[in-house]
Amino acid sequence: MGINMEKITLKPEGEQEAVSFYVLEQTVIAGVSYLLVTDEEDGDGDAWILKDLSAQEDEDAVYEFVEDDAELAAVGAIFSEMMEDIDIV
Repeated sequence: MGINMEKITLKPEGEQEAVSFYVLEQTVIAGVSYLLVTDEEDGDGDAWILKDLSAQEDEDAVYEFVEDDAELAAVGAIFSEMMEDIDIV
């Protein structure tokens, strides 16, 4: 990709080890923030869409993977438009 992507680290609830992702893009839809993330800085890595569930009073951000098919399709379509050079399935 050749660009310097932001890296975020998440600690899944109940898990000992944190996982890191590179943020490809972010958007806000109907007041909800979404991140398009990948596990590879360069090349063809897997990609996921994360939904921000944080409350204003939360000290740390709280994200969950988008798993609802309709929500995934709608948000994925927006990210596809934003990043014309990638395919989001």
